[in-house]
Amino acid sequence: MHMADALLSPAVGATMWAATAVTTVYCAKKVREENDAARIPLMGVAGAFIFASQMLNFTIPGTGSSGHLGGGLILAILLGPHAAFIVMASVLTVQALFFGDGGLLALGSNIFNLGFFPAFVAYPFIYKPIAGDATSKFRVVSGAIIAAVAALQLGSFAVVLQTLFSGISALPFTAFLALMQPIHLAIGIVEGFVTGAVVFFVSIAQPELLTRTSNRDSVAGLRLRTVIVGLAIAAVVAGGLLSWFASPYSDGLEWSIEKVAGTAELEAPAGVHAALAEFQGLTAVLPDYAFPTDGAQTEEVGAASGSAVDVGTTTSGLVGAGAVLLIAVGAGFALRRRKGGPPADPAAS
Repeated sequence: MHMADALLSPAVGATMWAATAVTTVYCAKKVREENDAARIPLMGVAGAFIFASQMLNFTIPGTGSSGHLGGGLILAILLGPHAAFIVMASVLTVQALFFGDGGLLALGSNIFNLGFFPAFVAYPFIYKPIAGDATSKFRVVSGAIIAAVAALQLGSFAVVLQTLFSGISALPFTAFLALMQPIHLAIGIVEGFVTGAVVFFVSIAQPELLTRTSNRDSVAGLRLRTVIVGLAIAAVVAGGLLSWFASPYSDGLEWSIEKVAGTAELEAPAGVHAALAEFQGLTAVLPDYAFPTDGAQTEEVGAASGSAVDVGTTTSGLVGAGAVLLIAVGAGFALRRRKGGPPADPAAS
C-alpha cells in the first residue's frame, strides 16, 4: 500500500507531509516523556523485522494480486503507539530513499496511512478493549486479528480519499473504492493472522511485555532476550531468504489502479513530481530491492530456484533491515531524557 507520487497533487502531498510531521513531533515528545531506555533495542529489532516482513508479498488466490504485511499494529502492541509511529516512519523512509519503494511526495501519506491508523485508532480502540489485561491468549490473538483488519481498511480508504482530493489521476472514486476495500480486506485477514502469531509468540516468551506496553509502563527489568532474538532471527530469515520467493503479482494498490485505469504505471505530471523522481533516482542505491546491473543473474537464479528474485534481494533485505535498526535505535537514544530531568507524567497524556 505504498503510494506513488503520481497519485498525489503537490497540495495534498504537502498537507499529508505536514500532518505526518506534526504527529512525529507529538510522538517524539511522548517517547521522551516515557524515557524507557530498556525499550530502545526492541524498537530497532522490531523495525528491522517489519522492514523485512514487508518484502514478503503473498499471493491473494484467484485475484492475480498480492499483499504484504503493514506491521503498524505489531509495532504498537510491542512498543506503544508513539514509538510505533516513529519506527514505522523509519521503515518507510528507508524504503523510499534507498530502494525507491513509494514516492517522496507520497512519503508523508504512506507514513500516515500505515502508521497513524494502526497506532492511534486500531490499537487503542479495537485491540486494547478486546485484549483486556492480556492474560487470555485467545483474546490477545483475536484482538490482534480484528484490529489489523480494521487498520488496513482505514489505511486503504485513506489512499482512495487522498487520490480523490488530488484530482490528477483518472481514478473514479466509486470504482477505485470498490476494488481497494475488498482486496485490502483479504490482505488484512492475512496480516491479522500474522499479527496474531507474533503476539502469541510474545505472550509465551514474555507476556509482561504486552501488559506493560498497554499500561505505558517501563519495560526495565524484563527479560526481553527471547523476544529480541526471535524477532532478529525472523528479520534475517525473512529479508535474506524468504524474500526470494515473494509473489510476482502487483500489490493490492497497483492491482486496483490497473483494474480501473488499464495500467498500474500512471504518468506523473512534470515539475515537482519530476524533480522528486530525479532526486529519488539518485538516492535509491538498490532500486526495487535489486542491484541495478544484475538482470542476467536474476534470470539465472530465478530459473534455478523457481523464485522471481534477483541476487540483490538478500543484500537489500539485510542492508535495509540493518539501516532501519540503526535509525530506530538512534532515534530512541536521541529522545532519551538525560538523568536528572523532570519525571514523566503518564497522566499528562
